Amino acid sequence: MLKPGVINRRLVGEVISRLEKKGLKLVGMKLMKISRELAEKHYAEHVGKPFYNDLVNYITSGPVLAMVWQADDCITLVRKLCGATSPAESQPGTIRGDYCSHTQHNIIHASDSDESAEREINLFFKPEELIDWHEALQEWL
Repeated sequence: MLKPGVINRRLVGEVISRLEKKGLKLVGMKLMKISRELAEKHYAEHVGKPFYNDLVNYITSGPVLAMVWQADDCITLVRKLCGATSPAESQPGTIRGDYCSHTQHNIIHASDSDESAEREINLFFKPEELIDWHEALQEWL
């Protein structure tokens, strides 16, 4: 998910380009304004942590771009492309390392496990909104 800072800074194309160039397959995308209720469900595992309210407030502060990508080892690949959550620990060349300077305004969310991905996809997408298409170039990636 690309968070409000990416939309406001007009970096959507840059970030999507990095994911595409890695060979990931986009199967779902939705520009949306997340309600507080949905944000609280999304960040449920962080309830009670000091940064929880900031997470919810930030993700509901503007539009986000929810996306679903496919690839072998997709979660591992996306998380490496994103870089460390803390901008100070994100390496140059990663999405966060190049475009993020404040943890509380982290620009991208990436699921951390298959279980999290399934839960999050179901929060933001209906099954009919995901399109699994034949990728003719797959043999070259």
